[in-house]
Amino acid sequence: MRSILKLAWQRPEIPIAALAVLGIAAHLVLRFALEASASVAAIPLNIVLALGGIPLVLSLTGNLIRGEFGSDLLAGISIVTSALLDERLAGSIVVLMLSGGQVLERFAVAKASSALEALAKRMPAFGHRLRQGTLQDVFLEQIQVGDSLVVFPFEICPVDGTVLEGHGSMDESYLTGEPFRISKSPGSTVLSGAVNSDQSITVRADQLPVDSRYAKIMEVMRSSQQQRSRLRRLGDQLGAYYTPVAIAIGVLAWLGSGDPLRFLAVLVTATPCPLLIAIPVAVVGTISRAASRGIIIKDPAVLELSDTCRTAIFDKTGTLTMAQPTLVHIWTSGGLDQATPLQLAASLERYSKHPLASAVLAAAEARHLPLIEAESVSEKPGEGLTGLISGRHVWVTSRKLLARKLPELSKQLPAQSPGLECLVVIDDRELAVCVFRDEPRPEGRQFIQHLPSQHLFKRVLIVSGDRDAEVNYLASQVGISEVFASQSPEEKLAIVKAETQRANTMYVGDGINDAPAMTAATVGVAFGHSSEITAEAAGAVIMDSSLERLDEFLHLGRRMRRIALQSAVGGMALSLVGMGLAAFGYLPPVAGAVFQEVIDVFAVLNAMRVILPVRKRSDLD
Repeated sequence: MRSILKLAWQRPEIPIAALAVLGIAAHLVLRFALEASASVAAIPLNIVLALGGIPLVLSLTGNLIRGEFGSDLLAGISIVTSALLDERLAGSIVVLMLSGGQVLERFAVAKASSALEALAKRMPAFGHRLRQGTLQDVFLEQIQVGDSLVVFPFEICPVDGTVLEGHGSMDESYLTGEPFRISKSPGSTVLSGAVNSDQSITVRADQLPVDSRYAKIMEVMRSSQQQRSRLRRLGDQLGAYYTPVAIAIGVLAWLGSGDPLRFLAVLVTATPCPLLIAIPVAVVGTISRAASRGIIIKDPAVLELSDTCRTAIFDKTGTLTMAQPTLVHIWTSGGLDQATPLQLAASLERYSKHPLASAVLAAAEARHLPLIEAESVSEKPGEGLTGLISGRHVWVTSRKLLARKLPELSKQLPAQSPGLECLVVIDDRELAVCVFRDEPRPEGRQFIQHLPSQHLFKRVLIVSGDRDAEVNYLASQVGISEVFASQSPEEKLAIVKAETQRANTMYVGDGINDAPAMTAATVGVAFGHSSEITAEAAGAVIMDSSLERLDEFLHLGRRMRRIALQSAVGGMALSLVGMGLAAFGYLPPVAGAVFQEVIDVFAVLNAMRVILPVRKRSDLD
């Protein structure tokens, strides 16, 4: 019983709709089956108007005071007018129309918990502080700068800090957008929110938890949510034109005839149920249709707004790329063949947690290069990966380290090309450069090129946290000219806010660093479900991370908007005919309500066409 009362308190439109159905049914039974007196038959209708009509009218009045001029205003005026003119059945029917539409709307806009709740839930509530050899669990608020904290395997790091003891790797993709695990050893920096690997490490807290990188992302997320303006819904936009026309016709009918019932009949006939019911039905049907295609609609508003977006903004890694770096080129000095440095590097990398280790091993396996036993393997912070293999000293390093330790050898290096790279130095004499790229999705260029012609996007941008060379390479591959590289979450948010002020925007990303920008965009779309935070911030989630599915989402939104407009505008056109009949006295209030219900049936049936399959789901089919 308590749960039922709680539901009724939180969602009053549900019991009001049920009450309206029961009240109208009871009235009809009393009046026509039992032939009760008019006063007795009116009792159920009085209950409907008192317990259902008054709360609805009060709610609409509150909206009106706040300046929220919605399409349901006509229904509120009709309820009040029917009560004043003793037309209780007409008023009860309007109560049913209005509450029923709200039930459908509530169902359509139901969504998961907020992104901020998901962010807070993901972070640990405490850390493992190490003092004088004793490990103690303490709340995050008790952690101070300089404290030593142990991060157990697969735990989330609670602070920004520096590794003191232990070797392993951390998944920082939630924060950086990079698709790799980052090797960690004494001296390495760690970010709050990063996920530890299968080895415990001890870190020194360099920032208070409230000042951490993760907390900063929460802060900008909260700020962007608070500043996001309320989007006008499709029904409200149409109602802004329809409502004044209906009221004007009703007033003219009253003044011309001298009969206030004409005013009520016009308003009852004009009650915008194609807006209140048909549009939510189209939305709900599309949500169901999208779910069957692996597209989860979390905020129904994105279906109405996706076809109005004129600027598309993409993150790079995992969105326009496959998030799987592969070896694309090996440069060697002198007469060194390509197979030797790759084989030696792979023989060392199997002992490493470096983000490119798996890519090196995969490249060696693809070339059928057997691994050789290595000795004296070392990976000290700031020194690269070293070892002895078959009597040869092998060093896997970077340009910066090579220039510092072997400046003469570094002069042989070719110009840096786009992509990730590792250098292989053999016996401090021979040199090789392995270049890796996270290649664009095969359908990427076709998808980007078709956005202006098929979906009317005027601008397409890449906004990424990756370095310039890598982002510009991808942009050239897929055909995007506007590039913003090396962007932090805060900078991404600022760019999206500025673009959204110029035109409606669609932001597509897949990492926590995308979440604030995604929230600020008109439509936010998340790829995959690896990040709960991003999925919460997005209005839609593409489960299989496919640009073809993203294109299908755009088509679903366009089709839903077109069918919803057909239902709404067609219904309003028929309502205008009914209003004309009511204005000249051919439709009394109850008959007008029935006429409106017939219109509703046709509008809803048309709206239900969204669930029917279509031959072409995407332009990339």
